[in-house]
Amino acid sequence: MSFLRRRSATPTGPDFDVLAMDPGDWPGDLGAGLLPAPDGSCQGVFLRYDLFGGRGPAMIIGNMPEGSPVRELEEGQVPFEVTQLLQALGNDEPVEVLETEDIPVMHEDNLLIVRRIKCSEGRISCTQFDRSDGVLVTIASWDRPITDELYQLLKPLPAEMFQTA
Repeated sequence: MSFLRRRSATPTGPDFDVLAMDPGDWPGDLGAGLLPAPDGSCQGVFLRYDLFGGRGPAMIIGNMPEGSPVRELEEGQVPFEVTQLLQALGNDEPVEVLETEDIPVMHEDNLLIVRRIKCSEGRISCTQFDRSDGVLVTIASWDRPITDELYQLLKPLPAEMFQTA
């Protein structure tokens, strides 16, 4: 998967390409967050897509490299992106993972093994897959199912979007 290439590490942005939907393809608002490590390196990037016109996010897509602490979950614990989605919505009800299922999905000419995560809050849809460079992509959406067509919209975003200096 040539579009999943590593770049050299910089303290001002991620050291990997972020796989997400281009903001120009999304009709609502977009927000982005970086998870910094104490040494200034990037432990992950998550993008929050708001289709509801400021009334709450519709979707969060996270890209977490190997070694990111948010990838280390306890049994039944929901992914970081689900907790971010719930926080943004102001929902403080406890949510757990009920079950997972692996399914094959085609993305361009590549086969992805997508992990569907069923949560105790039925309005949450969540899927995960590993990129060829070890980055875990998690998609969490509120009140919208995640269909196979969504994966066709995913592409690497330019590094310049995440530079702070």
